[in-house]
Amino acid sequence: MSENTNRPDHLPPEPPIDDSESGETYSSIRSLHELIDLASGRAQREDVPQEDSGLTEILPFPFLGLVGQMEMKIALLLALINPAINGVLLLGPRGTGKTTAVRSLLDLLPEIERSACFYGCMPEDVQTGGIDAVCPDCARKYAEGLPLTIKDRVHLVELPLNAKLEDVVGGLDDRALFHERVRLKRGILAQADRNILFIDEVNLLGDEIIDATLDAASQGSYTVHRGPITATYNARFTLIGSMNPEEGNLRPQIMDRFGLRVIVKGLQDAKDRLEAYQRVRSYLTNPHQMIAQYQYETELACNEIITARYLLPEVKIPAEIAQSGIKIIQHLHIDSLRAEITLFEAARAYAAANNRMQVELGDIKMVALMSLRLRRSSFMTHYFQDQTAEDNDIEAAFNNL
Repeated sequence: MSENTNRPDHLPPEPPIDDSESGETYSSIRSLHELIDLASGRAQREDVPQEDSGLTEILPFPFLGLVGQMEMKIALLLALINPAINGVLLLGPRGTGKTTAVRSLLDLLPEIERSACFYGCMPEDVQTGGIDAVCPDCARKYAEGLPLTIKDRVHLVELPLNAKLEDVVGGLDDRALFHERVRLKRGILAQADRNILFIDEVNLLGDEIIDATLDAASQGSYTVHRGPITATYNARFTLIGSMNPEEGNLRPQIMDRFGLRVIVKGLQDAKDRLEAYQRVRSYLTNPHQMIAQYQYETELACNEIITARYLLPEVKIPAEIAQSGIKIIQHLHIDSLRAEITLFEAARAYAAANNRMQVELGDIKMVALMSLRLRRSSFMTHYFQDQTAEDNDIEAAFNNL
């Protein structure tokens, strides 16, 4: 990637990557956006024999091997860089690669510091609440200078449509009951803590599951009551959903929980459609070979995501750029303050992905569509108009006294 003299000294050095077999030149790439564009546009290699390796092993399709769909790729990567964006919703017809794109993120998920304790104790708990804020074992470790966390990769946790409420929030552990003990087991929402929670066909999810997910997403935690036992679990996850609008609308409450909204359409160019078919065929025939063709680009993208996550806390938004964003939102008559949060956090992530410490107007423009679409409500517009007319009638009645 390009050098940036404003790069903070505390960032880790970029690890070297061997591209001797890639057949491509990446030394002049200046941003993560350009890397995606180049890797996605590279023609499928045909010089390797397509041997049938069997399909018994489940391997994700390479993210950078997806053809087109630039906005969807950018949105998903921005969510990896900055969880404060509050997730991504992919809307589009069947067969446009929405689910494939999300599952292909597996090879790009970054490492984080995760608690090594059953109770989820973290060093920041001690820093903010004192030594009594952690369990006795972690208090002892902290006093001895031992780490409370371990390095672990972010996981992609899927919430299936057929999941029951007990599967989602947790319930009594059957194995413990067999040994005449009573213990709660973690549900899917607890497993998703500091991970990515993916809900495919989110608009078809049951109401009680949606309600539980909404509560956990808004609070960052939830409490389970099962008889005399009560347990509270952290649930600080990045929510990614996909849906086909022709199969039903999404409730406004859960729509509001998705920061970025991406309209995913089918590929329009005949050449792109043919290239997509060839890549799918190559993947189905020999997934290992297909993945290996994008190994170099995948490693490069991983390094860029790690660097962007380190840069993100240092990225600032100048006052004049922030005012421009506010004017756009006011011009669109968007009431929700989550519009500003998503727009500015996405712009900061995009600037970090481009190795810059300051947001530019071009960053705002780049993320505006995915940040601000589907936020206006015709119902609320008419509702406020009716209420304004009623308020005017009440004031006029008093003025006529």
